[in-house]
Amino acid sequence: MSKKRRIVIALGGNALGNTLPEQMTAVKITAKAIVDLIEEGCEVVVAHGNGPQVGMVNNAMIALTHEDEQQPNTPLSVCVAMSQAYIGYDLQNALREELLNRGITDIPVATMITQVRVDENDPAFLSPSKPIGKFVTAEQAKMMEENFHYVMKEDSGRGWRRVVASPKPVEIIEIGTIRTMVSSGDLVIACGGGGIPVTRQGNHLKGASAVIDKDFASCLLAKELDADYLIILTAVEKVALNFGKPEEQWLDEVSVKEAEQYIQEGHFAPGSMLPKVEAAMDFAASKPGRTALITLLEKSRDAVQGKTGTTFHL
Repeated sequence: MSKKRRIVIALGGNALGNTLPEQMTAVKITAKAIVDLIEEGCEVVVAHGNGPQVGMVNNAMIALTHEDEQQPNTPLSVCVAMSQAYIGYDLQNALREELLNRGITDIPVATMITQVRVDENDPAFLSPSKPIGKFVTAEQAKMMEENFHYVMKEDSGRGWRRVVASPKPVEIIEIGTIRTMVSSGDLVIACGGGGIPVTRQGNHLKGASAVIDKDFASCLLAKELDADYLIILTAVEKVALNFGKPEEQWLDEVSVKEAEQYIQEGHFAPGSMLPKVEAAMDFAASKPGRTALITLLEKSRDAVQGKTGTTFHL
């Protein structure tokens, strides 16, 4: 029997929806695309974002402090953990149902609540830039700064939002358990929302007020699991040069060296396509034979077959 191709999938926000009802609908579509890959003979590990979800949890926890003065503010790391659990709950149930619907009964599905260590000296902590949560007034922003020590920034005339650091992932704390589960044939959901950000203090892991980019965390997960493919799913079928311009050019295949040149030329938007391209480059460059793909969720099976998507290689 030929060895299964091991794939780490990084699900974008469009694969999860923005509200609880949207999420329950979205994960059913997502599950079909993932099980398509399993039927294709792939061994799949799932990572995902949590942008809308962690903001919703954070807002709910803030509302709780307003209702009960004795209730302390909930750390962002705990909000990430909460989002991991409830996204994982919906995802694993949708995946299990889809597997059973197709007569696949020998693949257990499980969510690993995953901590990801970041460097407490990462320069990102000196310049928080990742917006989370809802827009608030200047008065509310001042109150949050004073009461919770949040960093608040005005956002293009739309109001004020909390911004947090987005440090690079250094270590996946539960990687040993994840490896064991994957090797046992489990379909594992891990590193949700980029992982719960923690710093190491001796033997203690301390939650950090940060969010980790899910594409960089997925890249680290794929390398640690010695995956063959990293598939980063997003809102477009392929990566483009001059995106949205008359001279727009869709890319089928890109070498790491070519991608570096395109980045220098400013083709990819920071906070949007740039981190996806950087993560794809990092994985493709990490070992000969590794391939990264960027494409649409519903095109993931075609991308693995080489029919679409943007492929990154050495």
